[in-house]
Amino acid sequence: MKRIWLLFSQSVTVLVAAYFVVATLQPDWLGRGTTRSGAGIALVEAPATSSAQPEPGSLSSAARKAAPAVVSINTSKEVRHPRSNDPWFQFFFGDQGSQSQTGLGSGVIISPDGYILTNNHVVEGADEIEVTLTDSRRARATVIGTDPDTDLAILKVELDKLPVIVLGNSDQVAVGDRVLAIGNPFGVGQTVTSGIISALGRSQLGINTFENFIQTDAAINPGNSGGALVDVNGNLLGINTAIYSRSGGSMGIGFAIPVSTARLVLDGIVKDGQVTRGWIGVEPNELSPELAETFGVKATEGVIITGVLQDGPAAQAGLRPGDVIVRVDGKAVTNVSELLTAVAALKPGTATPFAVQRGDAMVDLKVTPGVRPRPQRAVKR
Repeated sequence: MKRIWLLFSQSVTVLVAAYFVVATLQPDWLGRGTTRSGAGIALVEAPATSSAQPEPGSLSSAARKAAPAVVSINTSKEVRHPRSNDPWFQFFFGDQGSQSQTGLGSGVIISPDGYILTNNHVVEGADEIEVTLTDSRRARATVIGTDPDTDLAILKVELDKLPVIVLGNSDQVAVGDRVLAIGNPFGVGQTVTSGIISALGRSQLGINTFENFIQTDAAINPGNSGGALVDVNGNLLGINTAIYSRSGGSMGIGFAIPVSTARLVLDGIVKDGQVTRGWIGVEPNELSPELAETFGVKATEGVIITGVLQDGPAAQAGLRPGDVIVRVDGKAVTNVSELLTAVAALKPGTATPFAVQRGDAMVDLKVTPGVRPRPQRAVKR
């Protein structure tokens, strides 16, 4: 009896092993997943899965949550030849008239009241702005205000039942976090790309006056400007604004304006018609050994002041050329970009402590910032 049982168990083991090998290498031999096409061709199909359960690692839920609030922006403006009014030009070439110039970009609906965040360079100089939603609705948009210093603009549309994006916390993100970039690259239609946060606090890029960019390797291309950078939960982290590229396409280095900055711009423009920033009237420079030696200071950190506007807020507080600003309102500043950002965040008319190194000594000053003057004209890009 024992011998029969041993023979039976060995036979079962061999059969199970053979079944496993065939099921793995030649599943069609078993007829598993095999179906017939309309032409009678035998095909093998994957088993049906529930669409309610995304695949592990999928970001589809984040895309579904955020994408409806990302819109496509089409702009147009009438342009004339710069010499079209010259009689000699008209004599030789005739009246050229005006030509329509169009542009593409993206935007993000951030309020059910119809407010849309986008880039200033997307709508700058536009005569007409049309917004297209993912549900194919179209509407003319009006410009509520722009802020060239951060390259942001606020638009508004008059539509009902607008999808609204959820604002995330850009101050709590970390390098390595996964993100999605949503926009309308090259006008092909809404596109979602994925990547990670490559760096935080990017500045000194020469893009804007105030720079504090989130850098990402998610593909961003022309037309993505003004679109959304969102986290894995579909919450807005930033407004895509620029790329580093030698070819005009994505090279894995894109920059987004943090939502914390965008929110300040939104509140300032909607409430006051402009963004009110602090200003002290100085000419700052990066601290270098040469400048330190020229002005006779022993500082190794901070921002050196090489010029002070006469009767400006800094001059009235006693700040002098050669002073090195080390801290503003208790926060350390190590470069010009950080100083500009710190001063801009100050409330005009409110005295603020500045820690300054003058020669070998530390000096504490109370500076009452004024309102930063508006630029005479927007920066062209």
